[in-house]
Amino acid sequence: MIIKDAHFISSNSKIDKLPKDNLPEYAFIGRSNVGKSSLINALVQRKGLAKTSATPGKTIAINHFVVNNQWYLVDLPGYGYAKRSKKAREEWQVMLANYIKRRRNLIYTFVLVDSRIEPQNSDIGFMEWLGENQVPFCIVFTKADKLSKAELDGNVEAYKQRLLEDWEELPPIFVTSSETKLGRDEVLDFIEQQNVELENYLKTKGL
Repeated sequence: MIIKDAHFISSNSKIDKLPKDNLPEYAFIGRSNVGKSSLINALVQRKGLAKTSATPGKTIAINHFVVNNQWYLVDLPGYGYAKRSKKAREEWQVMLANYIKRRRNLIYTFVLVDSRIEPQNSDIGFMEWLGENQVPFCIVFTKADKLSKAELDGNVEAYKQRLLEDWEELPPIFVTSSETKLGRDEVLDFIEQQNVELENYLKTKGL
């Protein structure tokens, strides 16, 4: 996929204020400081398009960007920030659940995990919740450039084995680096493939 244009649309904390659901949508989410903003900027090749909050984990909002006027890229708030209040965590959970369950045009959710650390309960729990609610998702390992190839391969394999303790099969998995652009083409090609399949499906339905 060639990115010709990507620009910010809106930032909302109310589900009923989100942009029209007339384009396929792909959401990105992960623990605070997982490198989400950097990855989004690397994907669309727009430095500073997605901005990191001065106070990680504090902002609770759904940020929409439109790419090539064909699909939405959604930056969801980070989770797992230790200093977030109980009220803020509860607000985040309610907003996220409402968004994921009610957003009809959400095609895939990309769950970002730091390739340098062992599986975190918050990540595993969130993936399990997505599975229980039959929400399609991918796993995106970030910061791959911070490890040697042997370390990276070992950590990714360990993560897979942890998931297979509870899952019969694994979701699509991508290994990425915002610095080297590793995995960029793979993620974008996956999104493009989903868009083509959706378009073909709608044509067969006469929509």
